[in-house]
Amino acid sequence: MVETSEPVRTCVGCRQRAPASDLLRVVVRSGALVPDPRRRLPGRGASVHPTPECLHAAERRRAFTRALRLPGGSGPLEVGPLRAHVLGSSPEQPGARAGTGE
Repeated sequence: MVETSEPVRTCVGCRQRAPASDLLRVVVRSGALVPDPRRRLPGRGASVHPTPECLHAAERRRAFTRALRLPGGSGPLEVGPLRAHVLGSSPEQPGARAGTGE
């Protein structure tokens, strides 16, 4: 019997190694960081835990620019689509339930 092992990736936020299925793949499209949960978008990707803590750590350390091998002078990346995806999927974030009728 052949065992197939799942790929292991490193979170750019906390630098912890984890199975690829536990991490969110992120790619750059038109200067914006875009989540790629199905892992199908073309181009170089970076992996991050889908938590506000890891996202904040990656932003603070400018890890996406390095991991995606973007030129340093390319300007700031738009994090809005990624932040909306992460905060929308984490109910423990304060204020995340605002407007849901709860």
